[in-house]
Amino acid sequence: MTPSCINPVPQQRHIPPSRPFRHESLMLNLGWSMTNLSSRAAYFELHKISTICHTLSSQTTNTLVCAFVLSKLDYCNSLLSGCPLYLLHKLQKVQNSAARLILKARKRDHATPLLRTLHWLPLQTRIDYKLSTLCFNFFSGSSPAYFSELLTVYSPARQLRASSDCRILTHTKTKTYGQRTFTFCAPTQWNSLPFHIHHSQSPQAFKRALKTHLFKKYNP
Repeated sequence: MTPSCINPVPQQRHIPPSRPFRHESLMLNLGWSMTNLSSRAAYFELHKISTICHTLSSQTTNTLVCAFVLSKLDYCNSLLSGCPLYLLHKLQKVQNSAARLILKARKRDHATPLLRTLHWLPLQTRIDYKLSTLCFNFFSGSSPAYFSELLTVYSPARQLRASSDCRILTHTKTKTYGQRTFTFCAPTQWNSLPFHIHHSQSPQAFKRALKTHLFKKYNP
C-alpha cells in the first residue's frame, strides 16, 4: 500500500474524537478530570458493597473494599502527583467512607483514627508510595525503558558518602505546573526516603519498609 492510499482525514474533514476514548488502557474523558472518574467509579462499587455488608464480616467487607474500591483509587494514581488538594479531597472522601463502612462507624466520626485502625495510608501518602515504588523499580531495572528519559541518576562531582546512595536528579521548575510533573514529584519523594529504604534487598522488603516509614511519618 502506497502512502497516497492512506488518508486519515478523508476529504480534509475534521473528525472529532469520541468521548470518552481509550488510550493504552487509561480512560481519558474529555471535559472530566481523572479525580471525577475515579471517585465516581469507587463510589459505585462502594454502594454495591454497602447493600450486602450487613451479611458479611468486617474482614470480608475489608477484602471487598480493597479489591473493588481502593483499587480504583490506586489505579494510575501517580498521575495525580502534585494535584491541588481540593481535587484529592474528593478521592479522600471515598476512602473515608470506605473506612466507616468496614468499621461500622457513623458519618460524623473522624476518619483519621479509622484509617489508622485499618492500617491504611491516606490518599496523598498512597500517591507517595506509588512514586517511590516506581523509582525503586527504576533502580532495580524492572521499569519500562522510557523511564530512563524521565529520571536521571544523581552523580556528584566528588565522591562523598551520599554518592553511594541511590538518588535521582531533581529537575528544578520555577512555574507552578512544573512542580506537578512526574520528573519533579518522583525524584523529590524518592530523595526524601531514608538510606536503608533505598538499599532494600528485594521489592517485598522495600514495600514493607516503605509502608512502615510512611505510616509512622503521617501517624506520629
